[in-house]
Amino acid sequence: MDDRQLAVQMRGIYKGFYGVPVLTDVDFEVRRGEVHALAGGNGAGKSTLMKMLQGVYPLDQGEIFVDGRPVRFSSIHDARAAGIGMVFQEFSLVPTLTVAQNIYLTTEPRGAGGLIDDREASRRARAVFRDMAVDIDPDARVGSLSTAYWQLTEIAKALAQDARVLIMDEPTASLAKHETEALFELVERLKARDIAVIYISHRMDEVYRIADRITILRDGRRLFTKELTEVTPAEIVEGIVGKKMEGELEYQERPGPADTRPLLQARDLRSGRRVRGVSFELYAGEIVGLAGLMGSGRTELARCLFGIDKLDGGELLVRGRPVDVSNPRAAMAAKLALIPEDRREQGLVLEHSVIDNLLLPLLGRVRRGPLIDDRGGRTLARQLIDRFAVKVAHPERPVRLLSGGNQQKVVIAKWLGTEPDILIMDEPTAGVDIGTKSEILDMIRGLADAGKGVIVISSELPELLAVSDRVLVLRDGSVQQELARRDIPDEEALQLAVQGV
Repeated sequence: MDDRQLAVQMRGIYKGFYGVPVLTDVDFEVRRGEVHALAGGNGAGKSTLMKMLQGVYPLDQGEIFVDGRPVRFSSIHDARAAGIGMVFQEFSLVPTLTVAQNIYLTTEPRGAGGLIDDREASRRARAVFRDMAVDIDPDARVGSLSTAYWQLTEIAKALAQDARVLIMDEPTASLAKHETEALFELVERLKARDIAVIYISHRMDEVYRIADRITILRDGRRLFTKELTEVTPAEIVEGIVGKKMEGELEYQERPGPADTRPLLQARDLRSGRRVRGVSFELYAGEIVGLAGLMGSGRTELARCLFGIDKLDGGELLVRGRPVDVSNPRAAMAAKLALIPEDRREQGLVLEHSVIDNLLLPLLGRVRRGPLIDDRGGRTLARQLIDRFAVKVAHPERPVRLLSGGNQQKVVIAKWLGTEPDILIMDEPTAGVDIGTKSEILDMIRGLADAGKGVIVISSELPELLAVSDRVLVLRDGSVQQELARRDIPDEEALQLAVQGV
């Protein structure tokens, strides 16, 4: 290929942390006007490779060329000046500022006397959105907007800094289906402007919908780069996981609950505007899925079951006895646990070590009088690391250094360490690779087989169908339908139920 067609070329990239190689001799390139998918299992090195392109990490070995010129980035500002923009999976916006203020944060236009000129920022932001062919009010406060508008604001922020290469990390993770389609249409317009897009995603349908080529990393090395027309989804999955995946994401028939008495009973639960008279039952050894559109009340129901949101009315019973769930401590005493929707914001203390995060809900088990038994804590944490196959070289290092999938395993491990009888899992496979996804779904089945009651909330309907024995469809804060798994022939049928068709 003529190197003049390349927006970015990375050659022989090596990066290690604390003496452990993360990337070894990796080559990667993206053409102008191309969407290049970057895939790999959690811990394969995708984020590290992109953080070097973005100037977050320095190169240990290798070369980077942007528009054919060698570059050496020592900061994010260097990469930005070279035309590299990044749209993060976790948003970097300030909710209390306007859209325009977020777009030009740290690069604010100045007026007379050096004062920030918000009116000029708004005018420029409006021009950026006009070029993007999207309609957003630059003067709206970000906190008042939906997730889709946050994502568009992140993209506008990168384009306003003259990004010619746009890195998009799981950009649809928080978007509804129609919002995802709007994003794809925008990406097509960016391609037409010769902007190169590096698209990181675990979703094969999205990759085939939007990408031209794909590069797969495995264990810190490049496995292959191919045109999407030359590789099948099965070959991609096998490349990511390192083995054939046959039936792992399909429903596996399970025996019905042995105990005819409900493990958990919710009676007319009400909380705020999003939980309006919810009633259902959960049996020991059963997996119940919660399906619904964003705003249907799924997450709010999970939060009030675990005592995070206050119940305004209704009753919760465990094994036929009323229980107090006025706060998370009371819910834990009733043998409930919640895997929250957002692991980084709600599930982890990112700057604390893996060990500290694992022990947070388990301190009572390693307390000796007023003190914590450090040796006992380390032993318990390592048992959880082994039990849940968390890949971590140094458990004493901050948990933020782990891949997304391993961070999710830490969240699951710490709450399962409390030995709950009832486990509520909100989007348990969000942002993890297909191999880790399969592990988590198998784990859910195993928990039910061991007699636990499991509630699973997921926007990914194939995953919900893969594990659920029953599905409750929520709409406007209440249960609209209860469906046995055998009565749901396919994903389309469940989608129609969710849409209320």
